[in-house]
Amino acid sequence: MNGTADRATAGSRATDTEPDAPQGQYSTQELAALERLSLGNWSTTQVSSRSRCDETMDAIKSYILRERLQPGDVLPTETQLCDTIGASRSSVREAVRKLEALNIVKVEHGKGTFVGSLSLDPMVETLAFRSMASVGKNFTDLQDVVELRRFLDLGCAEEVCASLAGTEQPRLTELAERMSAEAKEGKTFTGLDIEFHRGILDSLNNTVAKQMVRSLWLVHMAVLPQLGLAVSSELDRTADAHHRMLNAALAGNVDDYREAVFDHYEPIESILKRRIVQEQ
Repeated sequence: MNGTADRATAGSRATDTEPDAPQGQYSTQELAALERLSLGNWSTTQVSSRSRCDETMDAIKSYILRERLQPGDVLPTETQLCDTIGASRSSVREAVRKLEALNIVKVEHGKGTFVGSLSLDPMVETLAFRSMASVGKNFTDLQDVVELRRFLDLGCAEEVCASLAGTEQPRLTELAERMSAEAKEGKTFTGLDIEFHRGILDSLNNTVAKQMVRSLWLVHMAVLPQLGLAVSSELDRTADAHHRMLNAALAGNVDDYREAVFDHYEPIESILKRRIVQEQ
């Protein structure tokens, strides 16, 4: 139904001396990151090959977690941070600059330093750059992004249908109708598409899910123009899939909803699979 073949994954066995050798299902690097962020575990006496800036970043993140600070909450002054975590002023300044780039902190000159928005925007930039860097070499990265978008839509199917069943959704209905109109004119409807998918998830009150959907869509849209793919001849089918998703959700029919999700992604996934085969 989904037209997506299972892809076997192969892994290589790391040696015992390799720093990232797997321990169970986590690498030593991942386990070390968890240990560093464990509340109260940071110590200025730690011996590590990591840079002082990296250790200071972890210390600030641990402070935010320990104090249960939320986006918008104020952080101690630079001097207070130095005293609290036992780091130099230069290390704190560099750490804050890097954390600001990750949206973990936000500096407002003349006001202070605050906990940042903690958005997924840095992930979007990294994924988009990674995918665009592979353009001309392979289409696998974009295929993975599209596939993950489908996974998210399928994973939310039961909750979406349960929350929308029996309701009226005039805004979503309007979006679906506008997509159909654009398709009939041979036009793409990317903006309407993301608004529809985010609207579908509004009823779940799951901020992370909506951020993930938005982030993956942004990566998808950032990379797609670089591929030189022709506009799909199946725009009508894609638009119709949105109608069917909405109708199934309003009817509380999970199976029909999932079938419509598969049909929504099948055209772009088929194109990418063909391009990947041609590259081999």
